[in-house]
Amino acid sequence: MTDSAILWYANRATGAVCLVLFTLVVLLGITVRLRGRLPGLPRFGTVSLHRTLSLSATAFLALHITAAVVDGYVNITVLDVLVPFVSDYQPLWLGLGTVALDLMLAVLVTSLLRARIGLRTWRTVHWLAYASWPVALVHGIGIGTDNGATWMLWLTVSCVAAVLTAFGIRVAHAARASRRTPAALLHTAEHTAVHAAEPTAELRRTTAGTRS
Repeated sequence: MTDSAILWYANRATGAVCLVLFTLVVLLGITVRLRGRLPGLPRFGTVSLHRTLSLSATAFLALHITAAVVDGYVNITVLDVLVPFVSDYQPLWLGLGTVALDLMLAVLVTSLLRARIGLRTWRTVHWLAYASWPVALVHGIGIGTDNGATWMLWLTVSCVAAVLTAFGIRVAHAARASRRTPAALLHTAEHTAVHAAEPTAELRRTTAGTRS
């Protein structure tokens, strides 16, 4: 087997692994966001697993990109990897992969600078991680050489179904929370008003007793 063939297989394999790992990262991110946990793990264990899988996915992504650049069968340069839609080879599909990579790099850099940029800015940029997933998915569908294979089709369908289900749960949870919020605020306001009125009523009773 030639070096080019090995790199080609490595590129295909790491691409499939990246799809699975980043799908798990998205699912765990939604779980953490909902303050949930996996069976048998405390919540901090779920957060730790999310971070570990994120690092693993990033490592496989680096291998995937390295294999694509090093393989001389297709001319993909470092510039093509970092700047979207400038490649001579499959500019649209490869460019979408570059966009996904740039979004992930933004999340990675802001995570390293989290203490300096503040939690609100970091959280806003962190949403880009969710945006990068569908972009990377379309990149893989458009440029992947295994899309005709049954195993790759079912893998892609399973990942899409899992993420759509998780997002559906997230949206439903947010909708329920928004419906509960006005009632909760009204209850809090009434509770506060009652307790605020109690000292006044007690003062009036005390004053009336003194006068009598």
